[in-house]
Amino acid sequence: MSTIASTDKRPIKAQREQTFAKIGLQPYPRYTPPPADHPMLKPAQIHAQWADQLEAGVKRPDLQLSVQGRIRSRREASKKLFFYDIEQDGRTIQVVVSQQRVVGCDGDEFLSHNRALLSGDIVRAFGHFGKTNTGEASVFATQRLELLAPCLHTVPSRSGLVDTQKRFRNRYLDLLVNGSQALRVRARVLRYIREFLEARDFVEVETPILSPNVGGASARPFVTQSAAAFGDTPLFLRVAPELYLKQLVIGGVDRVYELGRQFRNEGIDADHNPEFTTCEFYMAYATLDDLMAATEDMLRGMAQEINDSTVVRAESSEADGGPVCIDFGSPFARIDVTEALYSSAPELKALDINDPLAVPQLAAVLAARHITCPLPHTMPRLLDRLIGHYIEPQCTQPTFLLNHPAIMSPLAKSNDATNTTAARFELFVNGKEIVNAYEELNDPREQRQRFALQAADREAGDMEVPPFDSEFCDALEFALPPTAGWGMGVDRVVALLAGVRHLRETIAFPIMRPDTK
Repeated sequence: MSTIASTDKRPIKAQREQTFAKIGLQPYPRYTPPPADHPMLKPAQIHAQWADQLEAGVKRPDLQLSVQGRIRSRREASKKLFFYDIEQDGRTIQVVVSQQRVVGCDGDEFLSHNRALLSGDIVRAFGHFGKTNTGEASVFATQRLELLAPCLHTVPSRSGLVDTQKRFRNRYLDLLVNGSQALRVRARVLRYIREFLEARDFVEVETPILSPNVGGASARPFVTQSAAAFGDTPLFLRVAPELYLKQLVIGGVDRVYELGRQFRNEGIDADHNPEFTTCEFYMAYATLDDLMAATEDMLRGMAQEINDSTVVRAESSEADGGPVCIDFGSPFARIDVTEALYSSAPELKALDINDPLAVPQLAAVLAARHITCPLPHTMPRLLDRLIGHYIEPQCTQPTFLLNHPAIMSPLAKSNDATNTTAARFELFVNGKEIVNAYEELNDPREQRQRFALQAADREAGDMEVPPFDSEFCDALEFALPPTAGWGMGVDRVVALLAGVRHLRETIAFPIMRPDTK
C-alpha cells in the first residue's frame, strides 16, 4: 500500500536533514519537563484564563509559561521577528518570537534557527503572556523555540485533503488537515453511555470476542483456527455478545452491559463496517416499556450533552438529501410494523407471515411489487425487505417500530398467546436502525423450537443464521428471570451526533479495500 510519504518525491526530507546538521540542531531531543517557573499550559487554558483580561498591546512579563504543540503556520515579518501559530488539542495560540526578547541568540543564529522551523513541526516555547497591538492573545517567547520533532513532509493544510482513499489510507494526515471532531464526539458518546448505565446500577463486563460458538444475531461470522489450543476446531469472532450476557443474568447479575467490538463478515457502505461497536444491556424484571423510556432518556440526554440541544442537525440518509433536523426532545413516534405491512401490501393478509411454508407466496408478493431480495429466500429476510421498502423511509424523526412478526425475532418473547407478534422494538432515526430491543425469551423448550426453525433456514442456504446453540438452551433451564435486552449501534449514533454521513468518519482507522495501485 502506498502512502503520501512514500510517493512524495520532493527533496524536502533531505534538505531539512542537511539544515539540521549545518546549524547543529538536534531534531529528536529527549523530552524534559518544563521548569517550575514556566508551567506548561495548553492553548485552551491560556485563552480561558487571560484572553479577556488584557487590553491590546499589554504584556505581562510576570505571567511566565510554556506551550507546546504543532506549528500550524509560520510568518516571517522580518529577519528579527517571526509569528507562529501553535496547536494542541484542537486549539491554537500565537507565539511571537522577536530577537529583541530572545536571550543569548545573535542575529545570524536567530534567523537560521527560525527559518529551519516549518509548519508541521512539533515545538515548545517559553515566554510570557500578553497581547499584540492588534489585540491577539499571544505568548511572547524569551527563548528560541525548542524543536521536539520535525515534520519531513508538507501538511496540505491550504490545498486540503478530500480524496477518500488518500484520507483514510493516511488517517494521521487526514486528522491533521480535517480535524478529529467525529472521534472526539465518539469519546463523549462512550463516556455518556457508561455514566448513564452505571448511574442505574448496571455492571460493565467483557465477554469473549473469540469463541467456538457463534450466536446472538443473524450475520456471517469471521472464522479462524487456533495454532495450538483447539486443534482443528474452528473459532469465530463474535457477531454479538447477547447469549453470554443473558447467561450472566442467569448467574445473578441482574443489570449487566457491555460496550465492545462486534465482527460481521459483510460489505462496507455508509451504514455498515465489518468491525463495529455496540452497547448491549440486559435488565432483569423489566418490560419493553421500561426499555423505550430508557432509550428516550438516554438519547435525549446524550444529544443535549454533546450538542447543547435536543435538536440535532444531521446529514440526510438520502444520497441526494441535504441536512435534516432531528428532534430528540419530543416523544418518539411509534409505528406498528404488522399493521403497516398490511396497509402497504394488503395481499399479505391472505398469508400467514409467521409460517415458513409461506415463503413462495411472500416472495411472489415482493416480485409483483418489484422489490428485490437476494437468495436464499426466508420469511425473516423477505419481511425485512418489505419493512425496509415501506416503513423505514418514514422514520426520519426518532421512531419506534413495534409488533414485528414473531418469526423475525427468534430470541424474543411473543406479545400474546397466539405468538403472532414479538415483544420487540427497533428505533430508527434518519432512516437508520439505531437500537434493537426486546423482552427476552426465557422458555428453554420454546427456544429450542425456534432454534430448530432457524436451523432449517440455515440448511436452505442462509449462512447468516447461527447454528443451533444447545448450550445456551441448557443455561436457560437454570431460570432466566423476566429480562429485557437492548442493543445500540454506537457508530451510527456517533455519525448522527457528529453530523457525518459515513461510518468511517467515526472510526479511528476504518478498514479499507486493498490498494491495487
